[in-house]
Amino acid sequence: MKKVTVEELLEKAKKPAKLAIPYHKFYEGKMQVMPKCAIRTFYDFAIWYTPGVAAPCREINKDPEKSFEYTNRWNYVAVVSDGTRVLGLGDIGPEAAMPVMEGKALLFKYLGGVDAFPLCIKTKDPDEIITFLKWIEPSFGGINLEDIEKPKCFYVLEKAREELEIPVWHDDQQGTATVVLAGLINALKIVGKKMDEVKIAIVGVGSANTRTAIVLEKAGAKLKNMVMVDSRGILHPGRKDLEAKKDKEPYKWKFCLETNAEGKTGGIPEAMEGADVLIAMSKPGPGVIKKEWVAKMADDAIVFACANPIPEIWPWEAKEAGARIVATGRSDFPNQINNSLGFPGIFRGVLDVKARTITDEMCVAAAKELAKFAEERGVHEEDIVPRMDEWEVYPREAVACALESIRQGVARVKPSREELWERAVSIIKAAREATHLLMKQGLIRPPPPEEEILTTHSP
Repeated sequence: MKKVTVEELLEKAKKPAKLAIPYHKFYEGKMQVMPKCAIRTFYDFAIWYTPGVAAPCREINKDPEKSFEYTNRWNYVAVVSDGTRVLGLGDIGPEAAMPVMEGKALLFKYLGGVDAFPLCIKTKDPDEIITFLKWIEPSFGGINLEDIEKPKCFYVLEKAREELEIPVWHDDQQGTATVVLAGLINALKIVGKKMDEVKIAIVGVGSANTRTAIVLEKAGAKLKNMVMVDSRGILHPGRKDLEAKKDKEPYKWKFCLETNAEGKTGGIPEAMEGADVLIAMSKPGPGVIKKEWVAKMADDAIVFACANPIPEIWPWEAKEAGARIVATGRSDFPNQINNSLGFPGIFRGVLDVKARTITDEMCVAAAKELAKFAEERGVHEEDIVPRMDEWEVYPREAVACALESIRQGVARVKPSREELWERAVSIIKAAREATHLLMKQGLIRPPPPEEEILTTHSP
C-alpha cells in the first residue's frame, strides 16, 4: 500500500467539502419531481386528474391496499430526520440536515430506482416522531430513518416497526451492520476463520455498532465472543453506570450481561488483545487505535476502522502492526465499508414485494448476497466488498431481500425469483438511464469548471 502524508490525505479529504457549497448553490438542491405518465394532450389531465381520478379514489376507498397499485406509493420512501446527529456534526437541526437527506434521496434513486423524499422534522420528541411516521404512512411504501441521536434512535426504530405496516429502517443501524457483515464474511474466508469461533473486539457502542453486534449474532457470531468498549471502558456486568441506565439504554445493559465471556475489564487495548477481528466505529483518528494494540491481536487479524473522515488508525499502520485485512469508511483506501451498498438494493427488494417490515434477517440475506457477488468476481485482501459502481449488485441484493420477505411471511405479493430480477433490473436501469439522458439533453446542466465555480458560487 502506498504511503501518503497526513497533509496529502487531509487536503484530499477537504476537497469535496470545498466544492460542496458552490455545487449545491449552482443546482439549488439535488432532487426534483418528474412525471412518469404520458401527457399527449391536455385531455389526458381529465384522466390523471379530475374527473377521471375519482374512479381509482373510490377503488382505494373500498380497499386501501390498492393504493400500492393505483399510485406510486409502492415506490415512495420517506427519508426522515430530526437533525440531532447529522454525520459528524451532531445536533445541527432539521434545516441543516436537508442537504444530507437530499443526498440520501439521490442515492436511493440512482442506485435503487427508489423515489425518496427528504422530510426533516421540527421535533426531537421520540413519541412525536413515531406519531409523524404514522401520519405519513398512507403516502409511502417505506421509511428510512436517518441521523437521529441515540438512545432515541433505538426506541423510534423498534416502536415504528411494531406500529407501522410498511418497512421502517434506520440506516445508521441496519445499513452499517449489513455492509460490515458482508465485508466480514469475505474477510473471514480469506484468512480461513469461522464466524462462530472468532473473537471480536467492538470499539464504540453507538447506533451502528449496537445493530452490528445484533446482526452479526443473527449471522452466526457468538455474543459471548464479543468484547464491546464504550467511552468509559469494556462492557461487563460490573458496569454500575450502565445498570443504572438500563431502562434508558437497554441494549447496552444486555451487552454487559451477554458479551465478554472472558470477563475482561479495562479499555480498548484490553479488548483488542487476542481478538481476531476489530470493528471500530468510535471517533475520528488517527491515534484512537494504536499500532501496539493491533500487534497484540491474533494472527491474521481483521481490522475495520470505520470512523470518518479519518479512521481510528491509518490502514498502513494497522498493516505494519500485523493486520492482514484492513477496511475503512473511505473511498480512497481499499475495502470501503459504505452504507450505499446496502439501502438502495434492500429497499428495492422490499418495495417490490410490498413488504410490511424490514427484519434483521433481511439484512443478513442482503449481506450474504453482497459477499457472494464480490466473491464470484474475485476477492483478495484489499477487495472484500463490491463497489458502488458495480450496479449489478443492487438488483441481486433486491432479489435476496424480496425472497427473504416472502420466506418470513411479510410480503404482500409473491413474485418468482425471475420476475423479481427482471423488475429490479428494469427499474434500476431506467433510473440511471433517465439521469444520463437528462444530462445529455442539457436538462441537467453540467457544472462549471472547479476553478470557476469556486469563485462565482461560493457563499
